[in-house]
Amino acid sequence: MRRVKDGEPDAAATAEAVLRLSVLLAAGVAPSRAWTFLADAGDAVAATVCSAIAAGDDASDALASAGGPWRDVGAAWGVATTVGAPLAQSLRDVAAALRDGQQAADEVRVALAEPAATARLMSWLPLVAIALGLVLGFDTVTVLAANPIGVVCLLVGIVLIVVARRWSAALVRRAHPEGGIPGIDAELTAIALSGGAPVERARALVRGATEMRDGEVDEILALSTTAGVPAVELLRSSAWLARHRARTDGRLRAAELSSKLLLPLGVCTLPAFLLLGVAPMLLSILSSGVLVV
Repeated sequence: MRRVKDGEPDAAATAEAVLRLSVLLAAGVAPSRAWTFLADAGDAVAATVCSAIAAGDDASDALASAGGPWRDVGAAWGVATTVGAPLAQSLRDVAAALRDGQQAADEVRVALAEPAATARLMSWLPLVAIALGLVLGFDTVTVLAANPIGVVCLLVGIVLIVVARRWSAALVRRAHPEGGIPGIDAELTAIALSGGAPVERARALVRGATEMRDGEVDEILALSTTAGVPAVELLRSSAWLARHRARTDGRLRAAELSSKLLLPLGVCTLPAFLLLGVAPMLLSILSSGVLVV
């Protein structure tokens, strides 16, 4: 799966548009007319698809160029139209997968919000220490700017603050869910098989549409062949389980993040607090004592 990029289309909005499209197709509306209706309703991607169809291009290519979740919709559209699978039902399944995947991603982001906010708040602690020293009557700014030891504390403290913020940001970024629909490979393979394509042909189509290969799908297909049972429902169950695992793994990453963020806090933020807050106050006291003598 890919990581979510800023500016990519929202999966929930995409799922709503795809569901509307599937309803129009199920009602007997031709695909080109269905896209036109969506474009007239203000959907920018639908307008792009209409332009592509008018120019003689394939709708799946236009969908792929839209990026984000539309890339997976384009893959489903291309596979379904190639093998002759029911387009309306195929899009309905993809819309359901998009909604499920978006709900899982939203749950993970909510779980990550608290530790991420805590990390941002704690990163300001060293700067608050400087202000606290001034409030208590210590000339911490002068010590940090003029005293040689204070200058060293200032430089090292700034470096530690920068390292702590980048370290925390990297931990939060790695904990965020990846983009794409979990289990999309199994979902697309099920669409191809439901259209009557042989297994090898179905796998070739999916690989061409998604440029990835899920080993679990191959295991399911082998099990289906050995047991002599249809693979479509097995694949759809596998896709659902993949989304469930993505939700569970995301929650675990959020829980682990709270512990991992203690590392930059202890290694960088707290030492920076001591260097920028406590050390200048001590130096100020020592300087005042020397002056009195």
